[in-house]
Amino acid sequence: MSAPTSSKRRRQLSQREIDAVFESHAENGPAGADGKVEAYDFLRPDRIPPAQLRAIQFLHENFARSLASSLSAFLRSYVQVNLASFEQISYAEFVDSLQSPTVITGLSLRPCEGYAVAELSPSLFFPALETLLGGSSHSPVMPAREITDVEERLLEAFLRVILQDLREAWRQVASIDFAVQAIEKEPQFLQVLGPSEAVVAIGMEVRIGASVGTLNIAIPSLLIKMMRQRFDEQWTTRRGEGTAEERQHMLRLVSGSEVNLEVNLPARPVAARQVSLLRPGDLLLLDVAVREPVACSVNGAVRFYGKMVQSGAKRAVLIERAVERSDAA
Repeated sequence: MSAPTSSKRRRQLSQREIDAVFESHAENGPAGADGKVEAYDFLRPDRIPPAQLRAIQFLHENFARSLASSLSAFLRSYVQVNLASFEQISYAEFVDSLQSPTVITGLSLRPCEGYAVAELSPSLFFPALETLLGGSSHSPVMPAREITDVEERLLEAFLRVILQDLREAWRQVASIDFAVQAIEKEPQFLQVLGPSEAVVAIGMEVRIGASVGTLNIAIPSLLIKMMRQRFDEQWTTRRGEGTAEERQHMLRLVSGSEVNLEVNLPARPVAARQVSLLRPGDLLLLDVAVREPVACSVNGAVRFYGKMVQSGAKRAVLIERAVERSDAA
């Protein structure tokens, strides 16, 4: 007995039919896709998630505020520090964006491996040195030269102030001992990171008197990605209400402030004719029960409810309940 034959026969596609399939695929896009194509940059493989970037940005905003106070005390002059730029780029792009000559330092990251980089523009370190040596901060000073060996020694003290605040800012995420390992005057001479290595570049505008300079910091993206969980925890905490210690600290700061407290009787309608006949010394009777709740407003917002009472020879309000947040909203 012969085997049964299949009713479906296979047919080999011609070259023309194969080309037609590929042309249709190119025109309509892949099946089930939205047709959007994104270019992949092989020079920036270590992209950091947006949520983690927000935590890093918040960290360096705190660093900028702290640094302004520390430099003002160190230089005995009013200093402003603002976060000016924040982006992910390659180290080669970071170096290309710097001035020449300048002051660029390689920073160790103990106990972590690798290096970070900090750069002080000439428009920052020359006015800082001028102010440190007793000069005026009201006239910009920026010689077109490299710093001398004597100026480099003075600059090390200036860097210690910056790195101390940087350590404190990072302490909420990890204890990293930022320390100067090398100082160069040309950006290309400092080769602590590979040209294609991804970094998070933080640019800060520093104003000393009439002079405005920049402090640029490059931190390896790989180091930040290794601390992703710590950054996520720090960002989640900051988005919440904070720790009990932080709330107590905030309460101590505002406890001495003065606020306006008002007690308002419940509103009652009064005829316009009755109001027009009022004269000084008249007594206006309101139809309000003695035990009816009265609202207590703090700076115009109702925060408590109570009732009218008498305390000795004075009238007073007995607080019965606080307004819940949902009620206040």
